[in-house]
Amino acid sequence: MDHRTVGHGPVSWRMAASATLHCLTGCAIGEVLGMVIGTALGWGNVATIALAVVLAFFFGYALTMRGVLRAGVTFKQAVKVALAADTLSIAVMELVDNGIMVAVPGAMEAGLSSFLFWGALAFALGVAFVVTWPINRWMIGRGLGHAVVHAYH
Repeated sequence: MDHRTVGHGPVSWRMAASATLHCLTGCAIGEVLGMVIGTALGWGNVATIALAVVLAFFFGYALTMRGVLRAGVTFKQAVKVALAADTLSIAVMELVDNGIMVAVPGAMEAGLSSFLFWGALAFALGVAFVVTWPINRWMIGRGLGHAVVHAYH
């Protein structure tokens, strides 16, 4: 099925919020895990952020693929759907939340027991949601992004 033909037309903010929350869940799992591992191991900002980004994409795609695979498609097709559905959304979220983590003075160096670290990370993920939400709405309205996944529900 051509993913561009799915979902044309008006898209509710609620539908876009649901898609964005789905994406944020995978991103947050990977982001938190990457930040925790990198910080616990005493890695520098670049290595920690790189790990967090890789894990965010991994978990974001994995959550989408789990649902699509349940619809009975092949693994290869599920990978294609996940890439089409989530790549832009995850990329925007990662740019925003990691940019905020780096911009908040001391957040990356604060350590896992610090309110600054966890507060900055929670704030960064919240802002990433708000920034990505209208992007997802725009994409779904054009049959892109999570509109691709809706064909398998």
